[in-house]
Amino acid sequence: MKYLIVILFLSTTAVLRAQQENSIIQQGNNFYRQQQYDKAESEYEKALQNSPNNKIAKFNLANALIKQDKKPDADKLLAELNVNENKTAIRPKATYNQGVLLTQQKKLEESIEAYKETLRLDPNDKEARENLQKALLELKKKNPPKKQEKKKEEQKQQPKPKISPREAEQQLKLLEQKEKQVQERIQKNSRTGNSLPKDW
Repeated sequence: MKYLIVILFLSTTAVLRAQQENSIIQQGNNFYRQQQYDKAESEYEKALQNSPNNKIAKFNLANALIKQDKKPDADKLLAELNVNENKTAIRPKATYNQGVLLTQQKKLEESIEAYKETLRLDPNDKEARENLQKALLELKKKNPPKKQEKKKEEQKQQPKPKISPREAEQQLKLLEQKEKQVQERIQKNSRTGNSLPKDW
């Protein structure tokens, strides 16, 4: 009977603590919606003091930090969630937010990897797919392919053939002679009634 009472007491305490944490997180969410990010941050930190492993409190705290431009602290929390939360619904969201942070910091290669990881975790995430495409385009603009650059440089370096006026005159005379020959053949064949053989 003693053990049963102790178990009931502990489970009741755990339930009350969880309700208290949820209440604190909810209060933080209210502040967040009102764009009072500093107050939201303090509420999420209170929740984490009671339960340091609360994933929701960490994720929400990271978002509040992002809104306050405390990106290094937010990035640290998101990275922690990505490492420790292998199979939770929060991990794809944390990875996505990390990608957004990296994009804002102009770390395009790293943000691309974050978006790819998000899509591995949640293939239906349309925003991650769109942001991945945007980041890839931005990276392409920033670093154009080297093969195209080499071709452009080679084309610039290759001198364009220049024809002297004398050579141009000779080529023109040659073309006039060929045209004259063709005209003569046409006239000759029209007199004899023969059609020209097809020259193709």
